[in-house]
Amino acid sequence: MNIRNIGIFAHVDAGKTTLSEQLLMHSGAIRRAGSVDEGTAHTDNLPVEQRRGISVKATCVSMDWRGTLINLIDTPGHVDFSAEVERSLWALDAAVVVVCAVEGVQPHTETLFHALKEQSIPTLFFLNKTDREGADVPRVLAQIQRLLTPDAVLMADGDAVTEFVCAQDDELLERYLSGEEFAPEFIRSRLAALTRQAAACPVYSGSALRDEGVIPLLDAMVDFLPEPASAGGSLCGVVFASTQDRVLGRGVWVRLYAGSLENRAPVTLPAGVDPLTGEEKLVQRKITQIRRVDGSDAGSLTAGEIGVIYGLGDVKVGQVLGEEALLPRRVEPGRLRTPLITVQVIPEKPEDMQALRVACEALSAEDPLLQVRYAKALNELQLHVMGTIQLEIIQELLDTRFNMKVTFSKPAVIYKETIAKAASGFVAYTMPKPCWAIMRFEIEPAPRGSGVTFKSTVPVRDILLRYQHQVEQALPLALHQGRLGWQVTDVNITLVDGNHHQFHTHPLDFIVATPWGIQDGLQRGGSTLLEPILETRFLLPPECVGRVMSDVALMRGEVTHTETDEDRVLMTALIPVATSVDYAATLASATSGRGSMSVKLHGYRDCPLELGATAARRSVDPLDTSKYILAARSALEGGIFDLE
Repeated sequence: MNIRNIGIFAHVDAGKTTLSEQLLMHSGAIRRAGSVDEGTAHTDNLPVEQRRGISVKATCVSMDWRGTLINLIDTPGHVDFSAEVERSLWALDAAVVVVCAVEGVQPHTETLFHALKEQSIPTLFFLNKTDREGADVPRVLAQIQRLLTPDAVLMADGDAVTEFVCAQDDELLERYLSGEEFAPEFIRSRLAALTRQAAACPVYSGSALRDEGVIPLLDAMVDFLPEPASAGGSLCGVVFASTQDRVLGRGVWVRLYAGSLENRAPVTLPAGVDPLTGEEKLVQRKITQIRRVDGSDAGSLTAGEIGVIYGLGDVKVGQVLGEEALLPRRVEPGRLRTPLITVQVIPEKPEDMQALRVACEALSAEDPLLQVRYAKALNELQLHVMGTIQLEIIQELLDTRFNMKVTFSKPAVIYKETIAKAASGFVAYTMPKPCWAIMRFEIEPAPRGSGVTFKSTVPVRDILLRYQHQVEQALPLALHQGRLGWQVTDVNITLVDGNHHQFHTHPLDFIVATPWGIQDGLQRGGSTLLEPILETRFLLPPECVGRVMSDVALMRGEVTHTETDEDRVLMTALIPVATSVDYAATLASATSGRGSMSVKLHGYRDCPLELGATAARRSVDPLDTSKYILAARSALEGGIFDLE
């Protein structure tokens, strides 16, 4: 297929959107390149993006170059919107990474490139802003080769390209060392093959602002990057973004990997899990319209193509259409960054709470990592978010898109908890009749980062297999809030004893009883608070290293690695989220804007309760037995199954 599906990535302020505009202009997709500063960039569609001059959403645009259709996915550079970058990885076949020729490789550049490398995605580099004072292409190339990949080769250096290509093949290397000369076309074709295999990363340079070096990059996107693999047969696609049309309603961006989709064709989608059987419930939706990337009507979508599909209702971003096994890659949400702070959203008018909940859930459907938590008992709405910049954008979107003015509480850290020591949990749910579910659990602490494991040693004659499946289905509900109010993790749970009753057991009894028995065990074993720890990478002027090291110590952190790279120092530290939420602003001030940092979740570690926090319970406590049973039987408002 004569198509290229390419993502463009960069650290914030590297000039990625400006480069995208120049690519669109040269290909004839637009007549005049837009400006980020003026809010006229064609890849920044949202009013909030145009006003602020930053990319918030990943955007797909198309262009034609030398008879090849290029679908370009422009991604946000700010770390608060890493979820947009993750979803873009589902849709592309190749990538362009933009690096500032002055600032060089930034910590977030490393994060982005390593995510591409993990997925073996063919990649080109573009060193931008070569017109700026302090630009140094050889220095930045050396950084890329040392910090990112030794397979980076500067295309402006013909000898270096030839040496690189020959070094990948013993026969070629022998011929090269014996003095044989190779035609440029031969070397270029060999380099193209290596690039498509993700074994070479051609490096281009120029200035997007001054329109320098753009056409060679366009040529390279056609010549060096792979076309989609051809695939027919069974359907396989992934929803990687959503959009809103005034007439057609909600549409979703879909990358199709296999099969085809047509107008008015039915699509089968998951609709939750049946709590009784554990089976996935399905719903069928009918496609009402398919549009190409350029907005024109398509009628159909075939393998390798990207388009916007309308009529799939509330299908979530990240949903796989068809056979998931056919996906070439699966990027788990939170791979680049995961929400670690929570805020309460407060509507200007209290009576708008339900409308606010609907609006926030609409935003969450577009961004699965934006988690919405509603506590009926408290009438509180909470969001799990990446950072303060994302909060500002959410506030503006709620105002401009949903006409709702809101404020936020002070951001709080999202802790977790685990059981302090091994303990048994017991439940005998036998009253008031009709009901019968008796269980005993053994709950043990597990290594940090191991999550939750469950097994049963109870014979099926004592507890029927379908009831044991219900116990496993109910564990997320049981562990949603522990005794300190946080999600419980790092535990091994074994169902060791119990029984059902031939006549009295009701189909939902074991689901109702499981949280009761688990919470009994957690109370007996005691709770250990776990706080999130960030692996923080700093890029610093040498004279600022001492100050930042001191700050790390004050934040209860520890420096794990330092190395000097010419005129700057790379430093890695492990720091609690609780003490470093606002440190980016402090760092900018302390280094006069010359220092930068990027973070990713390192894991969770034990935290003294006095240094952390507990969380209010959002639903009835299972150990408040009488109230819990009433809630479970829907006698109280806000039953036990309302996790949100």
